[in-house]
Amino acid sequence: MGSINQIEKQVSEFKDNGKITALLEQGANFEGRLTFEGTVRISGKFKGEIFTNDTLVIGPSAEIDAQVEANIVIISGKVKGNIFARQRVVMHPPAVFRGTVTTPSLRIDEGVVFEGASYMSRGSPSNP
Repeated sequence: MGSINQIEKQVSEFKDNGKITALLEQGANFEGRLTFEGTVRISGKFKGEIFTNDTLVIGPSAEIDAQVEANIVIISGKVKGNIFARQRVVMHPPAVFRGTVTTPSLRIDEGVVFEGASYMSRGSPSNP
């Protein structure tokens, strides 16, 4: 397990090396169910469900209203909904989160708005 700086560096390297599976940039809107492998960065608006065994990065300009199940979730934007992360969730400013987080590792940096509940699981949300 690495620090947030290591994760951000890895995400940056994925983007530079073409390893990010998809980008939903600022100004884009999507509603529905998103499933993917690899790393996806969302900077636009998304409403629905997100499922992956990999990494979801929510950028500072993102507005998410979704149920999320992922391995790692990194949040800098606005998120409303429930997150189930098998490995970790990291929130750093200017993140605003409203909902429930279930994960074995949760990091909330100073300056983040967190309104909701958190549950520390020992692994997969399907096997609490």
